[in-house]
Amino acid sequence: MSTRSLGALIVATLALTLGAAPAVTGPADAKPRAPRWAPADTAAIHPGTMMYTAGAQCTANFVFRDKAWRVYVGYAAHCAGLGEATETDGCTSKSLPLGTKVTFNEGGSLADEGTRIATGTLVYSSWRTMQRRHTKDPNACAYNDLALVRVKARDVARVNPSIPVWGGPTGIDKDGTAAGDRVYTYGNSSVRAGISVLSPHTGVSLGDAAADGGWSHPLYTVTPGVPGDSGSAFLSADGKAVGVLSTLGVAPLPASNNIGDLARALAFARQHSGITGLRLVNGTVGFSAPL
Repeated sequence: MSTRSLGALIVATLALTLGAAPAVTGPADAKPRAPRWAPADTAAIHPGTMMYTAGAQCTANFVFRDKAWRVYVGYAAHCAGLGEATETDGCTSKSLPLGTKVTFNEGGSLADEGTRIATGTLVYSSWRTMQRRHTKDPNACAYNDLALVRVKARDVARVNPSIPVWGGPTGIDKDGTAAGDRVYTYGNSSVRAGISVLSPHTGVSLGDAAADGGWSHPLYTVTPGVPGDSGSAFLSADGKAVGVLSTLGVAPLPASNNIGDLARALAFARQHSGITGLRLVNGTVGFSAPL
């Protein structure tokens, strides 16, 4: 026996004698391991899952993780708002506090919230953060609409980051959209009364407006996003994450939608959320466009 081993044995013996358990040691530089995701076709929590906050229903967009591999599901910050649906300025509109419970549900309708799958915790809101920091940029106030709900450790094994039907995301889009660019989304509004064939839809960009500073991508989809689809993910033609459904537009076309830019919203969250190593998780299923 080496002197190091003998010394460790003596320390352990003394610890037991004094009533303390010996310390469990391991490599000082051990890195957290990535979770084993649930299969995409059976995962209970995924982009497109219904999320309820104090009775208000929205749609999950993307899965995120931090340096320690804690897992978060994103949706729109306005989903935790306390005002009317027309109150869309994140720098002035009131919202529920961090720590608010958010549920993941399936089968929700206008009659009830369906079956609760799991409960998470609101840990980041772009709205509350912009108000705390006294943000003045009108484009950020209008379109920085991202919130993160932390998944409980026991439920991480039930998560998959892939977008239903389409697959992906394959990364983050940083180029914006040009008029005519194809986009893909999956909304899961309770307004649709469980008609899932209406959840996946495609659309085209109406062209980014320079005045929006890259924060917004107006587009038109068939069918348009409806209440309850808020927060849902939008992908580019190569499967990259473009943005998050934020508001229903009235111009240049009726029933158009505005999506907040994910690259900008995530950069803001990385800088101000206090979540170390925050990043998007790519889908386990490759992107394809079957429709």
